[in-house]
Amino acid sequence: MPAALAFLHHLAAFALVSAIAVEFVSLRGELTVGKARTIRLADLVYGVSAAAILTVGVLRVLYFEKGTYYYFHSVPFFAKMSLFVVVGLLSVYPTLQFFSWRAALKRGSAPVVEPSRLRALRLLIHLELAALVALIACATLMARGIGYVGA
Repeated sequence: MPAALAFLHHLAAFALVSAIAVEFVSLRGELTVGKARTIRLADLVYGVSAAAILTVGVLRVLYFEKGTYYYFHSVPFFAKMSLFVVVGLLSVYPTLQFFSWRAALKRGSAPVVEPSRLRALRLLIHLELAALVALIACATLMARGIGYVGA
């Protein structure tokens, strides 16, 4: 079971990073109906992946792997969790913007987005990707016991 959960955890993490990359690339150039639909779908994948990461991660910490004592005495674990929250918070504004495109897409037209809003969306996605890189570094440290402060 631990191997299956590790697989699901990593699969969801790769799906999340891929979804953010699709959003980032799709926000370049002119925003078309097709691009807007792709972005909304990628954002859905992003949300489902984040929920899967959180669910499987909690199961791994509480019932499998090294146990709560190990994780709760790991500085990189808390840094990783903090970065997960930061990435989630950074994604709120883009998700709300993408959701607001629903009406235009239902009519078959591309959403009209101000250039300043597009720049803000791209900046937030850049920040999400940067935070994910730091999160991956924390996961590596945590898995190797670096930063463990237990007895």
